[in-house]
Amino acid sequence: MTWVYLACAILTEVSATLSLRVATTGRRAWYAAVLVGYGLAFLFLTLTLGHGMGIGVAYGIWAATGVGLTAIAGRVLFKEPFTWVMALGIAFIMGGVLLVELGRTTH
Repeated sequence: MTWVYLACAILTEVSATLSLRVATTGRRAWYAAVLVGYGLAFLFLTLTLGHGMGIGVAYGIWAATGVGLTAIAGRVLFKEPFTWVMALGIAFIMGGVLLVELGRTTH
């Protein structure tokens, strides 16, 4: 269940961030989706941590996945740039999260 909560945290945070992008274009009603999305994201992160996942691992996975999904969705939904340099940066973030996870298991 821990991973389900983390996935929900990631998806609601990405949704809130995308809603924020829409809200800044003058569609102020979307600010409600921003508030609900971020609130749910932190609720799901709290549940993730409550089920035993370490904060460094949970937040790292959340951040890396969120950055990647937001950048890709920004490209698809808003025609924002997504370059190979950006993709490389996301890969480095993911590699860093992997190192944090691997470092947690070594003594």
